[in-house]
Amino acid sequence: MKADPRETRLRERLETIRARSAKSSSWRSSTQYLSRLVNKGGFVPIKTRLSREDIAFLSGAREEVIAFAELGVRLLDLHRPQEAGGITSDPGSPIRRCRACMSRWPCPTFRAMAETLDQ
Repeated sequence: MKADPRETRLRERLETIRARSAKSSSWRSSTQYLSRLVNKGGFVPIKTRLSREDIAFLSGAREEVIAFAELGVRLLDLHRPQEAGGITSDPGSPIRRCRACMSRWPCPTFRAMAETLDQ
């Protein structure tokens, strides 16, 4: 079976973003120090050494984070529970299925998102 070119394009974009992110430096440990340097204008004057990978990551990070947040919201809109109907032994807790993939709730897509974002 031939791969869908849309899937191939999306997979390549996601892999590029993941690779670029992995190569860049984390600023997590620096943020506590930097937050104490905010001047009266609300800015932090920064002098640092950035690698090419850091610059490549920072140049697209804002747009990529917005796109991923939108993707996450759209996936949550698609993969949400609905009552499956039918007979259950516990009427107070009916069987639920995902309205998009019809898997039992929580579906694999929702579980993968929850596991990834709850880390």
